[in-house]
Amino acid sequence: MKALADVPIPPDLSRRYGRTSGGRAWLGSLQGLICGRLERWDLEVDLAPGELPWNGHGAVVVPVTRKGAPAVLKVAYPHDEARVERFALRLWDGNGAVRLLESDAGTCSMLLERLDACRSLEDVPLDAAAAVWGGLTRQLGLRPDHRPEWQEFDHVAARAEQWSDDLPADWEQLGRPFPRWLLEAALEVCQTRGAVGRRAGTDVLVNTDFHFLNILARPQGGFAAIDPQPMIGEAEFSVAPLLWNRIRDLSRSDPRRGLLERCRDFSEAAGLDAEAARQWSLAREVENALSYASRPHHGGDLARSLWVASTLAGRTLDGLPAAHDLPAPGEAGPG
Repeated sequence: MKALADVPIPPDLSRRYGRTSGGRAWLGSLQGLICGRLERWDLEVDLAPGELPWNGHGAVVVPVTRKGAPAVLKVAYPHDEARVERFALRLWDGNGAVRLLESDAGTCSMLLERLDACRSLEDVPLDAAAAVWGGLTRQLGLRPDHRPEWQEFDHVAARAEQWSDDLPADWEQLGRPFPRWLLEAALEVCQTRGAVGRRAGTDVLVNTDFHFLNILARPQGGFAAIDPQPMIGEAEFSVAPLLWNRIRDLSRSDPRRGLLERCRDFSEAAGLDAEAARQWSLAREVENALSYASRPHHGGDLARSLWVASTLAGRTLDGLPAAHDLPAPGEAGPG
C-alpha cells in the first residue's frame, strides 16, 4: 500500500473547509480516515506521483484498486446529504447510478465503481443529453417498497411545507432582495405542489442534484448518476438543476424561450409533467436566490437564480445581466 503522503488533499477542498472549526477538524482527520478505509477494504491508491485526487463540493474521491480492479474511495464531510447517499445507491444497485461496493457510516465513506471523471453529460449536445437524462431518470424513479432504506429519505412535499414558512421570513430578514410577486409565485408552488405530492400517490426516489456534471460515463459504455442527494416525492422536482446549469447553451436570440423549451424537452424525455417541472424549478430557484442573498460574495449566483426563477414565472426581472453573461454555478462565489 502506498504511503499516506501519496494522498494529497485538493487545495480547493482545504480552502472551503478551512473556514470553520468543524471543517478544520474534518480536514485534520481526513488523512487518518482515508488510511483506515484503505486498510479495512484492502485498497491500493491509484494516483500518479504528484496527481491530486478528485473532489466535489463536500468530499474527496481517491482512485484506488482492489485486487487489481479499479474503484474510487469517497470520503465526505459529514452532513445530511452525505449520510443518506449510500441508502439510495443501495436501492439503485448500479442501475442508472454509480454502483456502491462498500460503505461505512461512521466515516461517511464509500467504495464505488470507477466512472470516467473526464466524460460527463456537460459536454454532450443538449438533444442527446436529454435522451440520456430522461432514460436515467426513468431508471432511478423507483417506487417505495418494504426495504428499510426508504425510511431514511425526506419527502419533497415536506420540504415545500417548510419553505412555505421559511421563504417569507428569510425574504423579510434579507431586506426583500427581489420583488414580492416572485416570492408569492414560489409560495403558490409550495402550497399547490406540496398538497398534490402528499395525495397523488406518485412518490418515487428522486435525485435532487441531477445536473450534467453529476452524470459520468461508464468505461464500458453508457452513463451513471453520482452524488444524488436523494428524496422521496414527485420526480419533476429533479428537473431544476438542468435549468440553472449550461445557461450559455441557450439560444442567444431568445434565451427565455430556450429555458422553457429545455424544461419541456427534458421533462418529455423522462416522461414527466413539464408544467409540474416548471413550477418546482421556480420554487427551487427562489429558495436558491435567498440562500445567495444571504452571502454577499455571491451576487452573480443571485442574479442567475433570479433570472431563471423570474423567467420560469413568465416575467423576467429587469436590471439583470443578459442570460449569456450570467456565471455558471461555482464561478461567481468563493470556492
